[in-house]
Amino acid sequence: MQTTTVAAERTVARPPHEVFALFGSAEGAGWMFDARCDDVRRGAPVSMRLPLDDLGRHDVDVLGRLSRVVPAAIIDIEHTQPWRGRLCLRFTPAGPRGTRVQVRAHVPADGVEWLLHRRGIPLPEPPDDGAVRVGVVATSSGPGAVYSLSAELMAELAVAEVNADGGVGGRPLRLVVADDATDEAQAAVEAERMARLGCRAVFVNSTSASFEAVRRVLAGRGVLVVHSVLNEGGGLSPTAVRFGERPHAQLEALVAPTMATTGARRWFLVGEGYVWSYGAHAAARRAIARAGGDVAGEALSPLGTTDFSATVEAVRRSGADLVLSTLVGADEVAFERQSEAAGLRDTTRTVSLALEESTLAHIGPRAGTGLRTALSYFQDNPVAGNDDLLCRYRAAFGEFAPAITTLSETVYEAIHRYARVLHRDPDGAAAAHARALVRRAEGAPDDVVGTRDLVRPQLYVAEAGPSGLRVLDAAAPSR
Repeated sequence: MQTTTVAAERTVARPPHEVFALFGSAEGAGWMFDARCDDVRRGAPVSMRLPLDDLGRHDVDVLGRLSRVVPAAIIDIEHTQPWRGRLCLRFTPAGPRGTRVQVRAHVPADGVEWLLHRRGIPLPEPPDDGAVRVGVVATSSGPGAVYSLSAELMAELAVAEVNADGGVGGRPLRLVVADDATDEAQAAVEAERMARLGCRAVFVNSTSASFEAVRRVLAGRGVLVVHSVLNEGGGLSPTAVRFGERPHAQLEALVAPTMATTGARRWFLVGEGYVWSYGAHAAARRAIARAGGDVAGEALSPLGTTDFSATVEAVRRSGADLVLSTLVGADEVAFERQSEAAGLRDTTRTVSLALEESTLAHIGPRAGTGLRTALSYFQDNPVAGNDDLLCRYRAAFGEFAPAITTLSETVYEAIHRYARVLHRDPDGAAAAHARALVRRAEGAPDDVVGTRDLVRPQLYVAEAGPSGLRVLDAAAPSR
């Protein structure tokens, strides 16, 4: 595949060993391309902001893992967001006590397309090749990119497996992927493009706001819309399906048990100012009341908030000893890291509804340890079929591919299920396909990859520790 190399550099008035030691730290973030990395070692998660102004209107946020580390000299990064590529950092002497920090971004063709599209240049529209097209609205940039790291990869894996098995009725399945940039207006634009390209179904692996925007644009156009991540419910129509965890079930598995084990009862609710947190917090108030607790306060921030100092202080003043977070992606990363740095963890215990492996990796072990969640899939949960799935995923995308999470595994299963629906009913209407998609074979097990109940999934309670999310127990079925 053809690649383009983009370079940037900065000179720092310190010797190379000192500059290298600052990579990823709070002290170095302001001038080292805003790099954040808690442990500079091979395989560690990292985020950076690159000044690629010659190809984009703003700096580009890159999320990946360190693939090569040579102290005081070299750092290489393999990344998947906002495109799959490689960054190479070199630390070389500049004068008697200075260091030239050079970064080269190896940008493949799809990365160049992403950068140009961000400037408003339309993406190329491929000619009709007879394939059955399905769309995936993922989140490759913006605050939601953290939780969407493996979504596109898992969608690609599902389509590749469908095609290896003969496709759909003898026709190949083709994937059309778009980045909504964690913005509902952009999601609507991409949905319009997918309809124009003839996509039979669009899988929205993004926020509830983006799902609603896509659903509105595609209403009445004969396109099935599938929301493939945890959500607050509602927003259904004959051609719309919502898979994933619901907050009322998550809270049932978390609220009363957390109060019982900690002896705490006063909650503070922290979330985003849009429909996801509104619905989740309404469910939380009911669950907390049933468990005999009370809500001491609530703070809602705009999606994309980076400074949570006022929220942390509000929690402290409220006297709450329990925190419920419905923040997502980079917002959740920022809040948890700032909570830990401010000492809030010394007086509170936190439950997070959208905490999965990718978000936890960027929170880091120090700030993440002790956080608790309840989700339907964890990469290290030994459910039947999961080992085989992990092997296929690593074989396809390599050792530095981001973790499979509940958000990406659900879109993988949903695409496979949709392909089976299409195979049985290739000419059916979107409403008929929606009904078939949510219908499961009688007696199908809930804890086997490929047959899980995606509408009312089995939940597992997990707690974050230094080595990641550890499953504690399966939650009781939701009432």
